[in-house]
Amino acid sequence: MSIPPGSTIGIIGGGQLGRMMAMAAARLGYRCHIYDPHEAPCAAEVSAEFTRAAFDDVEALRRFGEQCDVVTYEFENLPVEPLSVLGGKLLPGTLSLAVAQDRAEEKGFIEGTGARVAPWRAVERLDDIRHAIADLGLPLVLKTRRYGYDGKGQAWVRSADEAEAAWDEIGCQPAVAEAGMSFSAEFSVILARSADGETGAFPLTRNEHDGGILRTSTVPAGPAIEALGETAIKAATAIADALGHVGVLTVEFFACAEGAVVNEIAPRVHNSGHWTIEGARTSQFEQHLRAILGLPLGDPALVAGGAMMENLIGPDVDRWADIIAQPGGALHLYNKGEARPGRKMGHVTRVTPTFRANAT
Repeated sequence: MSIPPGSTIGIIGGGQLGRMMAMAAARLGYRCHIYDPHEAPCAAEVSAEFTRAAFDDVEALRRFGEQCDVVTYEFENLPVEPLSVLGGKLLPGTLSLAVAQDRAEEKGFIEGTGARVAPWRAVERLDDIRHAIADLGLPLVLKTRRYGYDGKGQAWVRSADEAEAAWDEIGCQPAVAEAGMSFSAEFSVILARSADGETGAFPLTRNEHDGGILRTSTVPAGPAIEALGETAIKAATAIADALGHVGVLTVEFFACAEGAVVNEIAPRVHNSGHWTIEGARTSQFEQHLRAILGLPLGDPALVAGGAMMENLIGPDVDRWADIIAQPGGALHLYNKGEARPGRKMGHVTRVTPTFRANAT
């Protein structure tokens, strides 16, 4: 059963993803209600309602849910148990959250669907790293099980005598140790799934990172990545089906000589899909809303030959006047305040009528 225009969509989290979701909702005639503990989250200024409360405040969440017709979230580092008060209104459900926010759970779950991940071991103490080195070889990367993003909570081990320093670098927290993968590129599959199991995937997106932070996303992704498309979309679909996911699911991959290897999943709209606002017939934000509202999924195809999205990170945002003066560039500023190093302040997308794909 679909939820009609005029209804209220609750969004947990008030960052730029919530902001762009709210803007897509307004175009379709829906109201948005943001829930976030910060004083002035950037999503709240483009939404009809705002509740300021802690993410683990069960009573505040209950009241919030009563004011919404459906509730979703814009990031996954949320306490899962308090969200159970929202019941069936919460889409995607808490399973998607629980799996995505724990790297060990995530890797085991993905392997259970038949998709491939890098060889890995769970790490609870320093000796576990030494055992992982013996099992997996070098180099390997440590990643904290929780609360890691944009390269945070990670440390490389390139020789056995680096194990202790790497353990200290991640704060001696529970982690996973992954074998270092040799890959030609990183790419993502952004897939929407409706409650009845209908799915729709956007074109594969090639991603370039700098310091662990996404710098650019490009479509088409190039022949080497496109050759892995069928396998990658099949893997992403299997993960979404196993989760019973409703909404957008993003699966990040390494393009390896032996095929597509899953790096991680995000149970939400994703930075690598920002190009879809101008570059696809239906943006990832509208597609997510369509899925959780019970509406038919839109067409995820490119509107033109190709597109490239560039993140504006920290002081990059100071280029806004030059960017907006350039023909063909669509500028998005998030109004997040201080342009701290590493902080995503906006992005610019350039859509081209004809596009020459990457050669690799």
